[in-house]
Amino acid sequence: MRIGLVQQANSSNAEANWLKLRRNIRQCAAAGAQLVILQELHNTLYFCQTEDAANFDLAEPIPGPSTERFSQLAKDSGIVLVTSLFERRTAGIYHNTAVVIEKNGQIAGKYRKMHIPDDPNYYEKFYFTPGDLGFQPIDTSVGKLGVLVCWDQWFPEAARLMALKGAQILIYPTAIGWEVPEKDRPRQLQLDAWVVSQRGHAIANGLPVVAVNRTGHEADPSGQTAGIQFWGNSFVAGPQGEIIYQASADEEVQRVVTVHLERIEKVRRIWPFFRDRRIDQYHQLARRFID
Repeated sequence: MRIGLVQQANSSNAEANWLKLRRNIRQCAAAGAQLVILQELHNTLYFCQTEDAANFDLAEPIPGPSTERFSQLAKDSGIVLVTSLFERRTAGIYHNTAVVIEKNGQIAGKYRKMHIPDDPNYYEKFYFTPGDLGFQPIDTSVGKLGVLVCWDQWFPEAARLMALKGAQILIYPTAIGWEVPEKDRPRQLQLDAWVVSQRGHAIANGLPVVAVNRTGHEADPSGQTAGIQFWGNSFVAGPQGEIIYQASADEEVQRVVTVHLERIEKVRRIWPFFRDRRIDQYHQLARRFID
């Protein structure tokens, strides 16, 4: 599978963001990508740095204006496309939703972000209702895609359920970075933990993992903090956790990477973790905490 990664910085000009995305997607397609993956909430700035009801006006229905644009682009480019949109489901219910578009321009499926953070500069619980579509891989012409979103990256249960349902690759559109200013040592610890946790999902499930993050600095509209420096570092890991490609922290990239799906079978034969799971002993995992 030839996978295109689009890591870019966003501005407050949504039309400029769209034009840049369109150019980058086309470049990936021209370089041979069969599947192109975009970063989380790629149409706009990361608006969750503040709690502002006016930002709900950024949401749109699915299908809607963005899916129409991206569907036509996917069809024209002959690619499968993973997008990330602010979904208006109905008045008062909004989701952080990944939409997968087939190369014929049809919507193949969508995933609503399940794990919703609430931290300084990341006030997502104000905006997003937790997903209700479950952990269901999306069937496409290039394979069965286990699409998750950002904060889902830290939860092994999500990756495992996607794998148990037949996902051939785990995909994480992402918007994560450092608060500004922040000491160098904690920064590196955070970045390392982010990469290692997802490499662990690759190893535990014998699947390739793709994480596509944004880059660039985005100011805090409230002025209460210095904003977020998104750390880029979009990467692809193989089914043994090996890094196949990793982008830099502060550059916009359009990169096409080859992943060999036949390695899933080979790796699971030598590391038969699924065979050795003690499913008869895992019932307590459904509890919040075991007192």
